[in-house]
Amino acid sequence: MPPLAAVKTPLYLKLARSLEEQMSRGVLRPGDRLPSVRAFSRQQRVSISTVLEAYIWLENRGAIESRPKSGFFVRVPFAKTVPEPRFQTPAPRPASFSASAIVREVIRSADRPGNVPLGSALPDPQLMPNAKLNQILRRIIRRYPMHSAEYTFPPGAEGLRRQIARRALGFGCSLAPSEILVTSGAMEALNLALRAVARAGDVIAVESPTYFGGLDAIQSLGMRVIEIPTHPSEGMSLDLLENAIRKHRVKACVTISNGHNPLGYVLSDDYKKALAELTAKHDVALIEDNLYGDLAYGPRPPKLAKSFDQKGNVLLCASISKVISPGFRLGWIHAGRYQEELEQLKLKTTVATATLPQLVAGEYLESGGFDRYLVRLRIAFAEQVRMVSQAVAKYFPEGTRITRPAAGYLLWVELPKKIDSLKLFRMAVDANIGMVPGPIFSTTGRFGNCLRLSCGYRWSDTIDRALVTLGRACDEIARGGVRSQA
Repeated sequence: MPPLAAVKTPLYLKLARSLEEQMSRGVLRPGDRLPSVRAFSRQQRVSISTVLEAYIWLENRGAIESRPKSGFFVRVPFAKTVPEPRFQTPAPRPASFSASAIVREVIRSADRPGNVPLGSALPDPQLMPNAKLNQILRRIIRRYPMHSAEYTFPPGAEGLRRQIARRALGFGCSLAPSEILVTSGAMEALNLALRAVARAGDVIAVESPTYFGGLDAIQSLGMRVIEIPTHPSEGMSLDLLENAIRKHRVKACVTISNGHNPLGYVLSDDYKKALAELTAKHDVALIEDNLYGDLAYGPRPPKLAKSFDQKGNVLLCASISKVISPGFRLGWIHAGRYQEELEQLKLKTTVATATLPQLVAGEYLESGGFDRYLVRLRIAFAEQVRMVSQAVAKYFPEGTRITRPAAGYLLWVELPKKIDSLKLFRMAVDANIGMVPGPIFSTTGRFGNCLRLSCGYRWSDTIDRALVTLGRACDEIARGGVRSQA
């Protein structure tokens, strides 16, 4: 079985990233002409088609532009034309605002036939390894015709847990397969983690904004949420987190350090180490959600806060099925010193996770196909995020701000203050366009002028037209032509 590092980056992508590096260091500046395709091909000793692929990739990312009969030129960096969302620092305090009704609206709207998929946090089914999974499924059915006649009790199928432990090494974590608990999706893992470390009435610290499903889970357990102000690319303020821990007796902290939902950042190793040490110092359980860690755009998997855990204080939650087949509903958790309690809670809650998806996913991971698939998927998502970002910058009102995702396919958009994203959401529903309004990413009702867009589906004219429609709807709201439907 090839190690993770053995999965090669495509040659065109290596060329493109070397050019990006020259741009970031100022060797190539805005307005500079790149070598011709033929000249660069001779210089790098690669084919003309490889150079063209590299240039097209950079053009799709907005780094360069082609000029008829002149060649390719470096563009003004996107970051200088459209800024990131602002870092807001209100005083953290426990809150209990519930957006459950709006969440139900969002979920219902995502299932409408013909809906343009800018809302659901799901990859394009056409990008998934459906044929390979079906081949494995048929083999398993023939090999084990009684595959689901009995429960696969916790901690879960050994083959899958062994593959999860192997992959965890790439994230800097040495986990024993016996310590990994397979769950019915990452949401079950998160719920079990919360129940293991806290009780009703306890305070849970979270990033702000953060995934609305996590907020719902915390509040459904009778726990209180305290939101820690979070920078769109640098994570939540550790100083404010420590103040909140001291003032509000925080019991646990939930973090998404890689591929944050909705901000998309990947935090530095130094930050993750400091977060793990801070929570350990105050005996605050750290629940780390690594749902999108496999989708980081870098050349190697990013480390986790779990890799700096010295006391078994970090509960690491993740999903196998999210990027290969969401309907499999396969998550997992490594709970450190809480492991025994987690297994008991799993038995009391859902008894066991379905056997057949575990067998299929385990064999797929063992085949090595998953690593090759992820390389292609990361490239596709990076390009799709860039295309949607450029369209938002083009079609949305002046003053719009956009995040710079480093993983996954989610984009956070901050609109001018006078634009209500709930009004925009309902106009989008009427136009059969998916999107997620900002207020559901907070328990305080904040982010009323923000929204999350999914870039999981391949770029198309349909998506382009949908973004044009959303931009026009923003203009209409700004002019005061839409009444509140709240």
